[in-house]
Amino acid sequence: MQLTLIKNTEPARGAQYKIARVVYAETRAASLGDVEAMCAMIANRANAIGCNPADVVTDADVFGVLEPGAENHALLNATPNTRGFDMCLRVVQKMMNGNLPDVCHGATRFHHSDVLPAWAVARGYIHETDNLLFYL
Repeated sequence: MQLTLIKNTEPARGAQYKIARVVYAETRAASLGDVEAMCAMIANRANAIGCNPADVVTDADVFGVLEPGAENHALLNATPNTRGFDMCLRVVQKMMNGNLPDVCHGATRFHHSDVLPAWAVARGYIHETDNLLFYL
Protein backbone atom coordinates (compact mmCIF):
# COMPACT_ATOMS: atom_id res chain seq x y z
CA MET A 1 0.00 0.00 0.00
CA GLN A 2 1.36 3.39 -0.99
CA LEU A 3 0.40 6.54 0.88
CA THR A 4 0.12 9.84 -0.91
CA LEU A 5 0.66 13.16 0.81
CA ILE A 6 -2.27 15.48 0.18
CA LYS A 7 -1.29 19.14 0.15
CA ASN A 8 -3.61 22.05 0.76
CA THR A 9 -3.91 23.62 -2.67
CA GLU A 10 -6.40 26.18 -1.44
CA PRO A 11 -4.69 28.38 1.19
CA ALA A 12 -7.60 30.84 1.12
CA ARG A 13 -9.71 28.17 2.84
CA GLY A 14 -7.57 28.53 5.99
CA ALA A 15 -8.09 32.30 5.93
CA GLN A 16 -11.82 31.76 5.52
CA TYR A 17 -11.97 29.63 8.67
CA LYS A 18 -9.79 32.09 10.60
CA ILE A 19 -12.10 35.00 9.75
CA ALA A 20 -15.26 32.95 10.36
CA ARG A 21 -14.07 31.96 13.84
CA VAL A 22 -13.57 35.61 14.82
CA VAL A 23 -16.91 36.62 13.30
CA TYR A 24 -18.64 33.77 15.13
CA ALA A 25 -17.03 34.65 18.45
CA GLU A 26 -17.84 38.37 18.13
CA THR A 27 -21.42 37.96 16.89
CA ARG A 28 -22.34 34.60 18.43
CA ALA A 29 -24.10 34.20 15.08
CA ALA A 30 -27.07 35.87 16.77
CA SER A 31 -28.47 37.05 13.45
CA LEU A 32 -27.62 37.05 9.78
CA GLY A 33 -27.63 40.86 9.91
CA ASP A 34 -24.90 40.89 12.58
CA VAL A 35 -22.76 38.43 10.64
CA GLU A 36 -23.13 40.23 7.30
CA ALA A 37 -22.38 43.63 8.84
CA MET A 38 -19.31 42.26 10.66
CA CYS A 39 -17.97 40.71 7.46
CA ALA A 40 -18.61 43.91 5.50
CA MET A 41 -16.78 45.89 8.21
CA ILE A 42 -13.81 43.50 7.99
CA ALA A 43 -13.68 43.98 4.20
CA ASN A 44 -13.91 47.78 4.61
CA ARG A 45 -11.11 47.79 7.18
CA ALA A 46 -8.90 45.59 5.00
CA ASN A 47 -9.39 47.98 2.08
CA ALA A 48 -8.78 51.05 4.26
CA ILE A 49 -5.49 49.83 5.68
CA GLY A 50 -4.33 47.94 2.61
CA CYS A 51 -4.15 44.37 3.84
CA ASN A 52 -6.15 41.20 3.49
CA PRO A 53 -9.14 40.36 5.71
CA ALA A 54 -7.28 37.52 7.45
CA ASP A 55 -4.76 40.06 8.77
CA VAL A 56 -7.54 42.40 9.96
CA VAL A 57 -9.00 39.79 12.31
CA THR A 58 -5.72 39.47 14.23
CA ASP A 59 -6.04 42.97 15.75
CA ALA A 60 -7.05 42.62 19.40
CA ASP A 61 -7.70 46.38 19.62
CA VAL A 62 -10.58 45.93 17.18
CA PHE A 63 -11.68 42.40 18.06
CA GLY A 64 -11.80 42.16 21.85
CA VAL A 65 -12.70 38.49 21.67
CA LEU A 66 -9.05 37.75 20.83
CA GLU A 67 -8.05 38.60 24.40
CA PRO A 68 -7.77 35.39 26.47
CA GLY A 69 -9.97 36.79 29.24
CA ALA A 70 -12.78 37.87 26.92
CA GLU A 71 -16.24 36.48 27.60
CA ASN A 72 -16.58 34.83 24.17
CA HIS A 73 -12.94 33.86 23.68
CA ALA A 74 -13.79 30.15 23.87
CA LEU A 75 -16.05 30.54 20.82
CA LEU A 76 -12.91 30.99 18.70
CA ASN A 77 -12.61 27.20 18.93
CA ALA A 78 -15.97 26.56 17.31
CA THR A 79 -16.14 23.37 15.36
CA PRO A 80 -17.42 23.17 11.81
CA ASN A 81 -20.92 21.73 11.63
CA THR A 82 -22.07 24.13 14.31
CA ARG A 83 -25.08 25.81 12.77
CA GLY A 84 -24.05 29.38 13.61
CA PHE A 85 -20.43 28.82 12.62
CA ASP A 86 -21.53 27.39 9.26
CA MET A 87 -23.56 30.55 8.64
CA CYS A 88 -20.47 32.67 9.40
CA LEU A 89 -18.40 30.54 7.05
CA ARG A 90 -20.88 31.03 4.19
CA VAL A 91 -20.98 34.81 4.68
CA VAL A 92 -17.18 35.03 4.90
CA GLN A 93 -16.96 33.11 1.62
CA LYS A 94 -19.34 35.62 0.01
CA MET A 95 -17.15 38.45 1.31
CA MET A 96 -13.94 36.86 0.03
CA ASN A 97 -15.53 36.32 -3.38
CA GLY A 98 -16.56 39.99 -3.51
CA ASN A 99 -20.28 39.16 -3.45
CA LEU A 100 -21.19 40.70 -0.10
CA PRO A 101 -22.71 44.20 -0.27
CA ASP A 102 -21.44 46.85 2.14
CA VAL A 103 -24.36 46.69 4.54
CA CYS A 104 -22.47 48.72 7.17
CA HIS A 105 -21.97 51.76 4.91
CA GLY A 106 -18.16 51.93 4.93
CA ALA A 107 -17.67 51.30 8.65
CA THR A 108 -14.21 50.24 9.80
CA ARG A 109 -14.83 49.87 13.56
CA PHE A 110 -17.54 48.41 15.77
CA HIS A 111 -18.51 47.67 19.32
CA HIS A 112 -21.21 45.68 21.04
CA SER A 113 -24.36 47.62 21.90
CA ASP A 114 -24.06 46.92 25.63
CA VAL A 115 -20.71 48.76 25.99
CA LEU A 116 -19.42 52.21 25.06
CA PRO A 117 -15.65 52.28 24.49
CA ALA A 118 -13.78 55.56 24.94
CA TRP A 119 -12.94 55.80 21.23
CA ALA A 120 -16.66 55.81 20.34
CA VAL A 121 -17.72 58.69 22.62
CA ALA A 122 -16.83 61.46 20.15
CA ARG A 123 -18.17 59.60 17.11
CA GLY A 124 -21.62 58.90 15.82
CA TYR A 125 -22.38 55.39 14.66
CA ILE A 126 -23.42 54.93 11.05
CA HIS A 127 -25.04 51.50 11.22
CA GLU A 128 -26.74 49.46 13.89
CA THR A 129 -27.68 45.79 13.89
CA ASP A 130 -29.33 43.78 16.63
CA ASN A 131 -26.23 43.70 18.85
CA LEU A 132 -23.56 45.84 17.18
CA LEU A 133 -22.84 49.49 16.38
CA PHE A 134 -20.57 50.38 13.44
CA TYR A 135 -18.42 53.47 12.97
CA LEU A 136 -16.17 55.07 10.32
